[in-house]
Amino acid sequence: MKDGSFAYEGLTRVLHERARLSAITALSTANDGRTFSELKRLCDLTDGNLNRHLKVLEEAALVRITKRGGGRTAETRAKITAKGKRAFLTYLAELERVLMDARTSEDAEEESSEDGPENALA
Repeated sequence: MKDGSFAYEGLTRVLHERARLSAITALSTANDGRTFSELKRLCDLTDGNLNRHLKVLEEAALVRITKRGGGRTAETRAKITAKGKRAFLTYLAELERVLMDARTSEDAEEESSEDGPENALA
């Protein structure tokens, strides 16, 4: 196995944080985006927490935030960008690689334990 085989460079910090992963997943399933209230409910986050995580995603150009209206009737809507979709799909592919590596490792352990105790130290 080569060095760095388990580095998983595609698991970027921007998406790997639970709240941001929840938000980007919710946005990836809605072509027209989602309102702030919808995201807050779907991701089980507070106003401040969701706001902070959406800013990180927006600064990375993974989501676009728009505001309509003003005052108490203002609506904030978030929508995943094309860059965000690509980044999310790349992230998911990397997670799939993690799962495959873990399964391969698990399969190898099972095979070695089936060989019997005489081979355990080989």
